[in-house]
Amino acid sequence: MEIGDYYALCSGRAPLPDGRWVQLTVVDLGELYVESGLLGACDPYVNLDAPTLIPVPSGHYPVRATMVDLSETQDRSLVRPGYLSVVLSESEAASVEAAPNRDGPPGPGRYWGIEVDAGTVAFLDAEAATRCMPYNRGDWFSEIFRSGKPDSWWAQQMDDDPLPPGTANIVLPLATRGENLILSRAGYGDDGFYALDRTLAPDGTVTGIHIDFYIIGKPEE
Repeated sequence: MEIGDYYALCSGRAPLPDGRWVQLTVVDLGELYVESGLLGACDPYVNLDAPTLIPVPSGHYPVRATMVDLSETQDRSLVRPGYLSVVLSESEAASVEAAPNRDGPPGPGRYWGIEVDAGTVAFLDAEAATRCMPYNRGDWFSEIFRSGKPDSWWAQQMDDDPLPPGTANIVLPLATRGENLILSRAGYGDDGFYALDRTLAPDGTVTGIHIDFYIIGKPEE
């Protein structure tokens, strides 16, 4: 795909497969701690303990959602995420390609990505996913994910403050240095497979890792 047809982190107008043009806005979801140098991407409610692993330089990175106004009248009554992105560099992107995982790039015409079964995706430090969760200490679903309390992950995801509904920046239960995950509804909230892309600056610097929710783009893309 040409970078001109890729709309992650873009504001303004973009096409949908049905031929309509819609408005995009970029929303800052906060910083992600990736101190291990292994970025994890997963469905946090299903396979948090087995994320797809993407090597990145160790650091703290902004995470941004590219939101799509899908309403017929463009009045923001139906807004969904089109991409979830970890910003590794503020340099302008010049190209886009399939993101490599820890074992290297996928084969030609193929992608590494995320299997989604709960309509949600997340980025986090893959090492923190193991170290900062209470493994073998009870039921995650009833105690952490959907406990019925305001601090449950589901409640934070559905709240419209401080982040848009469907997104959340959550400190992991056993964090000692602010280790967190940042999650988002998977576009329309559909289950399935979502590809991982990366964008690069003209000098080859990786500018971002992106999850594409297949909302934006012309039919042939």
